Amino acid sequence: MKAKTVYVGMSADLVHPGHLNILKRAAELGDVVVGLLTDEAIASYKRVPYMTFDQRKSVVESLKYVSRVVPQKTLDYVPNLEELKPDIVVHGDDWKTGVQRKTRQRVIDALAQWGGELVEVPYTKGISSTQLHGAMKEVGTTPDVRLKSLRRLLNAKDIVRFMDVHSGLSGLVTEKLVVDTPDGRREFDGMWASSLTDAVSRGKPDIEAVDVTSRITTLNDVLEVTTKPIIYDGDTGGRPEHFVFTVRTLERLGISAVIIEDKTGLKKNSLFGTEVEQTQDSIENFSHKIQLGKKAQATNDFMIIARIESLILGRGIDDAIERAEAFLSAGADGIMIHSREKSPDEVFEFCARYNKLPERKTLVAVPSSYNRVTEEELAEHGVNIVIYANQLLRSAYPAMMKTATSILTHHRSAEADADMLPIKEVLDLIPGTR
Repeated sequence: MKAKTVYVGMSADLVHPGHLNILKRAAELGDVVVGLLTDEAIASYKRVPYMTFDQRKSVVESLKYVSRVVPQKTLDYVPNLEELKPDIVVHGDDWKTGVQRKTRQRVIDALAQWGGELVEVPYTKGISSTQLHGAMKEVGTTPDVRLKSLRRLLNAKDIVRFMDVHSGLSGLVTEKLVVDTPDGRREFDGMWASSLTDAVSRGKPDIEAVDVTSRITTLNDVLEVTTKPIIYDGDTGGRPEHFVFTVRTLERLGISAVIIEDKTGLKKNSLFGTEVEQTQDSIENFSHKIQLGKKAQATNDFMIIARIESLILGRGIDDAIERAEAFLSAGADGIMIHSREKSPDEVFEFCARYNKLPERKTLVAVPSSYNRVTEEELAEHGVNIVIYANQLLRSAYPAMMKTATSILTHHRSAEADADMLPIKEVLDLIPGTR
């Protein structure tokens, strides 16, 4: 008599006794086919797993209870079930309520079409995937794993969101914050090591007054307490010969990408536009800088992204597209288009033309001025990375001013207590404080 086919869906980033209990029960019922969730499926509701799909597949295939592993490309089991038509689906009984309740019902409805059965295994007490992932975060990550994580994210998601960091504390906010929404959990995918916010947090102007060595100190503060990918704001990149060493340093630290802008001379913030004198580099010179940077890389994982200032300087879409084509041909791994208009219209026009380029690669947008645009709208126009470039720092200053003003006004701090984090929570915020 032919053994029954038993389907088990898993992400298997961390295989623990609860998973083995489910697989053991499934093996008792027949030949086990594991539907292993792809990075894309997992990224649709939480952060990309620590291990790649191939690594997870290798682990699951080695388990004695498993007969075969197939990719499950969505959270919805139905496409795989309709293709395989298993006799039984085995799952833990922890999906009867909450966000997975609808998924469970769809499984039941699909199985009913061919007389299949759902078997639910009692939840294994004392095992929490959330706690295990939390423990892994506290252990940290390696430069190699972090370096590769941005490319993995870009392969797994339509658009990824990065938040500015300028200290270890701002890094922790970006690392840990999770918000539950009707559409699932949302969190930041990575961090933007902003030159503006790093300089301003030190009380210095955003004119490259903080050198690379000093900025690496801030990066190290962030790297020590976080695990998510980091994109480094490289300003102009400096002299081409110096940019080579910056690339080597960043790659060695595990930074995923650097973005450099096609301007020369003393750096002035782009949002000044034509109000101050800003000189755009020639296409030839900037392309040469990109080429030197790419040659300096030790791996294919690090990304150099070219930031185009044509719209900022009033030179128009044609100039921006010409530069995009040239910089991609020079080896850039992506393009960041910048605008200081309140409307996203010119950015969207650039997107439409950029998406038709034969060498089209990753596209980055920074909606600081046109901040009413949503991530969904940006994704629809082909944007792959959205960077919230300075919002955390801009939020911190008014909060500090409000508290300081209250203390001066009332000759004490009691009135400001409601606006402050309780000291107990400050002590609990950082692991190892107690």
